Amino acid sequence: MVIPVHDVNPVRRTPWVTYALIAACVLVFLRTPGMAGSVTGGSDLAQLCHLQAFLDHYAAVPRELIHHQLPRLVPTGAVGVGPQGPGCVVGAPSYDKYPPLSVLTAMFLHGSWLHLLGNMLFLLIFGNNVEDRMGHIRYFLFYVVCGYAAGYGFALFNASSGEPLIGASGAIAGVLGAYLVLYPKARVWVLVPFLVFLPLRLPAWLVLGFWFVLQAVYSSGQGVSDAGSVAYAAHVVGFVVGMLLALPLRPGTVPPPEPPRLLFGRQARPRQTWQTW
Repeated sequence: MVIPVHDVNPVRRTPWVTYALIAACVLVFLRTPGMAGSVTGGSDLAQLCHLQAFLDHYAAVPRELIHHQLPRLVPTGAVGVGPQGPGCVVGAPSYDKYPPLSVLTAMFLHGSWLHLLGNMLFLLIFGNNVEDRMGHIRYFLFYVVCGYAAGYGFALFNASSGEPLIGASGAIAGVLGAYLVLYPKARVWVLVPFLVFLPLRLPAWLVLGFWFVLQAVYSSGQGVSDAGSVAYAAHVVGFVVGMLLALPLRPGTVPPPEPPRLLFGRQARPRQTWQTW
C-alpha cells in the first residue's frame, strides 16, 4: 500500500469546505467517548460501554437503514455485573433515532486516531483540487451524496448486520474517484514501503487505480484478514459514484501543469553541456 503525501496540482481558491470537514471530523473525534487518548481505539470497560451507547445513537447500522427497525434494547452506557461478570447494561433507548440521518452523523465518526488521520490525509491531498473544480457548495453536496451512496450501498450488501458503520471513508472515496476522472495525469508524491519508505512521484491514475483495485479485492474478503471490520464495499461504491458524478465536469477541466524535474523531493539540476573546439 502506498502512502500519498502531496500532489503536484495547484489550486486557484482556498479549499474552505475541505478544511471545515477536516476540522469537524477532528472535533467530533475529540468528543467521542474514549477516543482522544487512544491510538487504536482500545479502552477500559466503562469507556467501552459509553462508546457503544454513543455509536448506537449516532452511527449508521445497516439493518436499521434497510429495514427501518430500531432495536428495543440498546447499551445505556452504564456498567453492570451479571451472572457472567461485569458487562454493559442494556435498556430501552432514551432517544429517537432517524436512520437516514445517522448516515450523515456517521461520516464524522472515527474508530481510532489511525482511522481519523488516514482519512484526513487523503481528504487533504485530493479534496482541495476537487473542491477547486466544483466550487464550495457543489463540492459539499457532492461529498454528502457520495457518503450516502457509500453508506446505503454497504447496507444493501449487509442488510442483516447490526454492526455500526462509522467513518468518512465512503465520502472520501468519492473524492478520490472524482480526482481520478478530473486529474488522471496529475503527479502524486507517495511513500512506498520497500525496506524503507521510498519516495516516488507517480501519476494519479496509477496511485488511485491501485487503491481502488485493493478495495475491490478486499471487499470480496480476499487478501486481508480483517475484511469484516472495514467497510471496503462502501469504499468501492463511493469511488464509483464519485467517478460518475465527476464525468460531466471532465471536458472543461484544466489539466495540471507539467511539474519541473524532481528527484526525491529536490530540484534536479540541469545537465551542463560543453562545446569542444
